[in-house]
Amino acid sequence: MSENKIPYKIYLSEDEMPKAWYNLRADMKNKPAPLLNPATLQPMTAQELEGVFCSELVKQELDDTTPFFEIPQEIRDFYKMYRPSPLVRAYCLEEKLQTPAKIYYKFEGNNTSGSHKLNSAIAQAYYAKHQGLKGVTTETGAGQWGTALSMACGYLGLDCRVYMVKCSYEQKPFRREVMRTYGASVTPSPSETTAVGRKILQEHPGTTGSLGCAISEAVEVATSTPGYRYVLGSVLNQVVLHQSIIGLEAKTALDKYGVKPDIIIGCAGGGSNLGGLIAPFMGEKLRGEADYRFIAVEPASCPSLTRGKYAYDFCDTGAVCPLAKMYTLGSGFIPSANHAGGLRYHGMSSTLSQLYHDGYMEAVSVEQTQVFAAAEAFARVEGILPAPESSHAIRVAIDEALKCKETGEEKTILFGLTGTGYFDLYAYQKYNDGQMSDYIPSDEDIAASLSQLPRVD
Repeated sequence: MSENKIPYKIYLSEDEMPKAWYNLRADMKNKPAPLLNPATLQPMTAQELEGVFCSELVKQELDDTTPFFEIPQEIRDFYKMYRPSPLVRAYCLEEKLQTPAKIYYKFEGNNTSGSHKLNSAIAQAYYAKHQGLKGVTTETGAGQWGTALSMACGYLGLDCRVYMVKCSYEQKPFRREVMRTYGASVTPSPSETTAVGRKILQEHPGTTGSLGCAISEAVEVATSTPGYRYVLGSVLNQVVLHQSIIGLEAKTALDKYGVKPDIIIGCAGGGSNLGGLIAPFMGEKLRGEADYRFIAVEPASCPSLTRGKYAYDFCDTGAVCPLAKMYTLGSGFIPSANHAGGLRYHGMSSTLSQLYHDGYMEAVSVEQTQVFAAAEAFARVEGILPAPESSHAIRVAIDEALKCKETGEEKTILFGLTGTGYFDLYAYQKYNDGQMSDYIPSDEDIAASLSQLPRVD
């Protein structure tokens, strides 16, 4: 099909929506290392994990051989409220950059949560409901995951308790109110409501919090409250599985027009959206059917892939969760209270960490002022105000397109636009007022945090 016939927005029909999630681990020769029990240093069993997570989600978490999991009809019906999401050809951005590159982005902001997080929130809430639970607990950083989970729980009639990273809780009061509108309770973390929260506050007075802190509190409440389980918005294998719907839709849309991307770019915090976007493409690469260049983009303020260590570490600051082998800055690492949005987790998905370690993808870190410069440039020509997280991918997509301008190469670039930035206007205000600075942790800061890694022989 000729290029001029490719529309600005490519929509799939409901019949073309994926009916199964794709499990990328099934095609990995080197499987992600197992979660370990911190007391015994032995792989976590399903029985042990079921004390924290829903039973069906535990099965998905531990399965690294089944390539596809059927999406229950009730979840597919919920998806239809906002999916399929559009694949957009960024013609205006291409023209502005005067690049020969062809740029596409998969836009996940067409729902009230404003992000891709709802894809997994409804799945996890569904399995909790069908297990007969009363409610779930969770953490949230920028607030997108908490908002998505509150929407899913409100729809299914589940109680939802959210621990929100304190700096985001203070910077984003309206995000908090959306969660409450959908029936969730929202607590700034670390808090005085849990033992682990009180311990963290004693050790770090005045801390602005981290995702690791909030996870610890949410897990404590879930494991000490009958009828509740903990759910997580990123990092875990099950979440990457649910988010594969992003990449599956994107690939179907591109295949309809005979388009094959050369470079696929996603922002990287815990790994859910990046893993979901690249899943079917990476599967082809692992099977030797096609080749792509994958780029993970993380904030310079929290650079787990580019400056972290590949080792077993706690998934949370309070050291109450299992150990995961991942690229990590140390579970005690608390990033600065900057505007990287939800990209503030100390570690990276075990699945993506293994792929990165094996050389299947690249990683770069970018400073926040450059991220917001890219965000504003994108907003002015594409008409969407992007979330700070997404803007990390935009930054590198623009950089790659400009490289094509220099070399004359006509590469095709695909990136993930994970959500909108309408709850992030405080950050945009800081940038527009010239009050935003770039924070990069020192080697000494990271070394001090890594020195506290658990010893796993």
